[in-house]
Amino acid sequence: MKKNQFDTKLIHEGYKTSEYHGSLTPPLFHTSTYTFPTAQHGEQSFAGERDDFIYSRLGNPTVQILEERMAALEEGEVALAFGSGMAAVSATIFSLISTGDHILCSKGIYGCTYGFLEMLENKFGIEHNFCEMDTEEEIQNLIQENTKVIFIETPINPTMKVIDIEMVVEVAKKNNITVVVDNTFCSPYLQKPLTQGCDIVLHSATKYISGHGDVVAGIVVCKAKELADRMIPIRKDIGAIMSPFDAWLLLRGLKTLAVRMDRQCENAKKVVSFLQSHPMVKEVFYPGDFKSQNYFIASKQMKKGGGVFAFTIDGTKKDTQEFINHLEMIKIAVSLGDTETLVQHPATMTHAVVPKELREKMGITDNMLRMSVGLEAWEDIVADLQQALIKSNSNTVC
Repeated sequence: MKKNQFDTKLIHEGYKTSEYHGSLTPPLFHTSTYTFPTAQHGEQSFAGERDDFIYSRLGNPTVQILEERMAALEEGEVALAFGSGMAAVSATIFSLISTGDHILCSKGIYGCTYGFLEMLENKFGIEHNFCEMDTEEEIQNLIQENTKVIFIETPINPTMKVIDIEMVVEVAKKNNITVVVDNTFCSPYLQKPLTQGCDIVLHSATKYISGHGDVVAGIVVCKAKELADRMIPIRKDIGAIMSPFDAWLLLRGLKTLAVRMDRQCENAKKVVSFLQSHPMVKEVFYPGDFKSQNYFIASKQMKKGGGVFAFTIDGTKKDTQEFINHLEMIKIAVSLGDTETLVQHPATMTHAVVPKELREKMGITDNMLRMSVGLEAWEDIVADLQQALIKSNSNTVC
């Protein structure tokens, strides 16, 4: 049988109905522990001589189905599920570094990832630097003897700058450095960093993998089993695990990932086009815009432009916040990838932990907003933005 296409893997990979009494939907194994027929069997299981489930912090059948599906979708050897996106980030970095090591990061990263890196530096002497990553020379110049990891987001949250994954990988391999890509904004449907040479890809599965705003979870997919083997003891001992019910919800969400993202990408293009033509909008940042400076790289490594973009309002922080206060259908919330259209103010929300001076160097200004486009009719999204802009402009004039 030929290899299944991506859309088919979303629904079938990692699950055989014949192994679960013919159940069409993967069962929810809502149990904390598992029994052994004999003491000797239990001894063999704990010794690793049997591939059995022992305790749900160590493994669970429902979670395992999700992990196998995600590994197939990202084309990696092993996937590991975590209780949150930050648990996935933390376990990944912990597995790759030791005291005194150095991490090189893309210039923009999620606020909580920044906070975690600051904690590592303050408590354990693990330093980090930020890099534009526009050229190989620039990356090479910032690599130190103790650099162990290059950690990138692409597109970057929230500026939507796109990093050339293959270029970063080329430099990293010359220096024997592990490349980690946060692929949350794209999901494996739009971008597959492992096929472009990176070593580890991770997701806040809370976002597009779930797609319904009812799960907090993280996923890591490793290109090689050896990398996952280093991460498994960290997950076991820190306990940052995914619940079986959350895994079951993610399996359900994955089934519609392709159709959801197709709609969200199309909606995003329409909304971006409207905002670009509005006089109150200074600039729109969207990888799928052919006029964007990121378009060439994005078109090389992304299937489509995605459902998230950022834009700046022609005004102050107060004007920007007042604009989103006038929105009616669109919700003010910090997540993304949901069926609902969401908007947030990064400078005071997702990236509030980043010092103002560094935030501005990252391109996160007080008049920037990030929008995640949902599944509503694009005409209704545009209408809501339009009425809020009209009200904001009226208040400014007054």
